[in-house]
Amino acid sequence: MQFHSITGQKDTKEQLVQMIQHNRLSHALLFLGKEGSGALQLAMAFAQYIVCEKVNGKQLKVESEKLKAEPSLFGEPEPVAEAQLPTLNSQLSTFNDSCGECAACKKATALIHPDIHFSYPVITKKAGEKPISADFIKEWREFVVQSPYGNVYDWLQFIGAENKQGNITATECNDINRTMSLKSFESEYKILIMWKPEFLGKEGNKLLKLIEEPPPNTLFLFVAESEEQILPTILSRTQLVKIPLLTNLEVEAALELKEGVSIEKAGQIAALAEGNYREALQLLQHAEDDWQAMLRDWLNAVLKTGPVAQVKWIDETAKLGREKQKQFLKYFIHLLEQAVRLRALGDSNNIQQTADHDFALRLNKICGIGQQEAIINELDKASYYIERNANAKMLFHALSIRLYHIISNKSVILVN
Repeated sequence: MQFHSITGQKDTKEQLVQMIQHNRLSHALLFLGKEGSGALQLAMAFAQYIVCEKVNGKQLKVESEKLKAEPSLFGEPEPVAEAQLPTLNSQLSTFNDSCGECAACKKATALIHPDIHFSYPVITKKAGEKPISADFIKEWREFVVQSPYGNVYDWLQFIGAENKQGNITATECNDINRTMSLKSFESEYKILIMWKPEFLGKEGNKLLKLIEEPPPNTLFLFVAESEEQILPTILSRTQLVKIPLLTNLEVEAALELKEGVSIEKAGQIAALAEGNYREALQLLQHAEDDWQAMLRDWLNAVLKTGPVAQVKWIDETAKLGREKQKQFLKYFIHLLEQAVRLRALGDSNNIQQTADHDFALRLNKICGIGQQEAIINELDKASYYIERNANAKMLFHALSIRLYHIISNKSVILVN
């Protein structure tokens, strides 16, 4: 993976390249970025940049030796112009991206480079097994290609975890210690990319000595979302590379260029995704779903048409599946936030008169800003519980009751 193929993150890419060019590379880096920011892609591109034969000079040095040894017509080495070799040497470590063409880059792109190792949460398929990441390397390669912005839930479902919890086990830590103690095969560096070190329990302490006193030219790249969930003993031994969320414009541009989405739809999705490119792709997948009609039915059932309509709506919503349920709640939160902005800034400040804009105006008639904030809080909590396999029928039934009580002190207006 090359830096230029990753959406946005221009400043972070430059920071990573300068670490190499200015010889400021720490042996343990923590790529800390929220879901959908591209942290894993940046770590993989960084690893490829390090092993790239052009970047580290291997390919150019070979070309330089060829120039020196090129025979003349009379069998003697052809003299090289004095200015020619310095030109070649000056190219070393001046690239802003890996070449993507050398043997090392091709292997890194295919996730088969012998000096780039991966660690990630895995599951036990049979009782008594002690799984390690290498047991799932085939699935990992497929997952990274199919879902480069996927989160840990996507990964665990990809390997058939169902309701099993993923872990980075003590056996995995022992395997890392063994693997990283070996000499590199092809590159100057041995690199470990650990995705989601938050899944390391106390067994992660097995890695402390290796991280603190690594063998020569050993590099650890930890890719995480939550700094608080990482073992403090590991956290204190890493150099932080903070990766910001993408801007709405970056998400919008990526949807247009990479996914072929129209400008109008890309803008709408980018506003909902809020810098999370995985979320943007999920929204794109469900772009044809009529969330507004679904929300209108729910509010009418809660505020006007009564329990029978509520039960019917809850039964239908429970069948949608977790991802769709989360997308729906996120859409409702987006509309409420838009309603708050409209109340604060006034209708005249909004140029685009979309269907969502009109619906947000209706929400302002139904409830005040305090009630809107209370509803957003309830929707956030509901989304959290959905992520953790809450019973959908019970959750949406309780949420419907909460919405009624939050809004009940206002006059009920049917949402058309």
